[in-house]
Amino acid sequence: MTHGKLYLVPAPLDFGCDVQAPLQDALPLGTLQVAAGITHWICENAKSARAYLKRIDAVAPLAAPLQAQDIQELPREVHKKGDHAGQFDARPMLAAALEGHDIGLLSEAGMPAVADPGSSVARAAHDLGITVVPLTGPVSLLLALAASGLNGQNFAFVGYLPQDAGERQTRIRELEAIALKTGQTQLFIETPYRNAALLQALVQTMHQNTRLAVARGLTLATSHVRSETVKSWRAKPQIATDERLPAVFAIGR
Repeated sequence: MTHGKLYLVPAPLDFGCDVQAPLQDALPLGTLQVAAGITHWICENAKSARAYLKRIDAVAPLAAPLQAQDIQELPREVHKKGDHAGQFDARPMLAAALEGHDIGLLSEAGMPAVADPGSSVARAAHDLGITVVPLTGPVSLLLALAASGLNGQNFAFVGYLPQDAGERQTRIRELEAIALKTGQTQLFIETPYRNAALLQALVQTMHQNTRLAVARGLTLATSHVRSETVKSWRAKPQIATDERLPAVFAIGR
């Protein structure tokens, strides 16, 4: 029997936002058409996956009604601890692909397995001989990096910074030291309602000549990217950090 494929299906970056732009503004029609033909899914949250499929259906009719879609959720521990360390065996979730069905992998926003769960599923697919196909769509980290003016030839994504104020300050100084010594841009994210606290900590902690970029609401009508030295950030009013808008932070020289 011919195996199905695992499609990495990107989602728009407006998850949780009050205003959602038309899907065609963020995703190519080809991606939406492929997604519309898939009837088996692995996702973070079934409810939001169905909401996304409903939006796709308005552009490209689904191959099966929402009620008939086979949707599996990744375990909660994968959300909390990540799944890149090889501790979660996702092979049982790919049984349908071994039976010939294509499977779509979804995250809440952007590309699955990049700053989101899903790498264990892609790894398991490779181990089972299932073809992995990434579809074209928005990746907030790369959009932010491109718009920042920072080094796009050498960069690292370091995930989330510590929530504890003291630990966060220490981590900021560590990342700044790497960026200034090596020229490697450091990218990180935060839960939207903590963006303001993180921005304040960055501005207060780093050297005045370090460049800080903040890209928020990427691909939305309210998108805004600011990239200046810390000295300039201190001298000018900081951008408003809407608690509902996701943001990507970058530091470099």
